[in-house]
Amino acid sequence: MLFLHDIDSGTNGQAFEDNNLRQLFSQGGYRALSELREAGKISAIGAGVNTWQICERLLGEAEFDGFLLAGRYTLLEQDPLDSFLPLCIKRDVGIILGGPYNSGILATGAIEGARYDYAPAPEHILSRVRKLGEVCAAHDTPLIAAALQFPLGHEAVKTVIPGASTPDEVRQNVAIFETLIPQALWSDLKGESLIRPDAPTPKEPDHAA
Repeated sequence: MLFLHDIDSGTNGQAFEDNNLRQLFSQGGYRALSELREAGKISAIGAGVNTWQICERLLGEAEFDGFLLAGRYTLLEQDPLDSFLPLCIKRDVGIILGGPYNSGILATGAIEGARYDYAPAPEHILSRVRKLGEVCAAHDTPLIAAALQFPLGHEAVKTVIPGASTPDEVRQNVAIFETLIPQALWSDLKGESLIRPDAPTPKEPDHAA
């Protein structure tokens, strides 16, 4: 798989994104990637970015197989449900969801110094995370477990990358991923308007299967 990296506006502004797209489609970048895919030398092409809007723009221009999207479909953010994720399902495009903790706050909770989107979390985010944590606690579920598993409830999301820098963190991630989460937790989060009512949520494993 070959992904175009950080071609979205990010901190560089919209002109940066527009220029990258012009180069990609006018100077042979996309054509070269497509030819490698057609020749069977790579299995997929996509982009690794921080905004879902650039992914939607790319799909409006050409055929892409998937995207590595950082932090834009999480317990705190579900805007991609409006148009982007339905388009992914329609076009059979897979999402690798990076940053499921929104730069850390969904892992740490609303502690002093908690970070959201690569910066200190603003008060409205801290308040929302506190409420998410309260609902999770009422179901005896760690917030971090709900945050890691939530994105996988959507069929377009094929895998989640929580990040790890040591073997112990890898083992911790596995344990977090395997935490059993009651369906009532997701229902209560929707009932409290903490996640969107149309957000698909993970199903409990069928132990009888």
